[in-house]
Amino acid sequence: MSDWNHSIIEEFRANNGVVGGPFAGATLLLLHTTGAQTGRERISPLMYQQLDDGYAVFASKAGASSNPDWYHNILANPQVSIEIGDRSLACQASVASPEERAPIWERQKAAHGGFAEYEARTEREIPVILLRPRE
Repeated sequence: MSDWNHSIIEEFRANNGVVGGPFAGATLLLLHTTGAQTGRERISPLMYQQLDDGYAVFASKAGASSNPDWYHNILANPQVSIEIGDRSLACQASVASPEERAPIWERQKAAHGGFAEYEARTEREIPVILLRPRE
């Protein structure tokens, strides 16, 4: 894990999900995935959008030409867990269909202009991942 992610994760946990710096005021969760190649737990701090039946996260990788590693992890192992505030939830991850993706992605770009910038930097369509709590 990068030192930067490690410091965000520590701050998140110390402050019940509230962090400063570039994520100040943002809705942030910690996504726990299983490495597609290693089988080891990976933790990624991500901005999210609350949905009626769960959450959405965005495989933007700041507009890079490739998807982030965590995206490949959820394709291989869609049973994930998340931390939001001081809660942990087991979730099932899935890639949003085009019909599901469109309104979620537009809301995210409108609420957080950085996502529109990420979209402009890349040729790929940025995946929207749905995280639905498992019973």
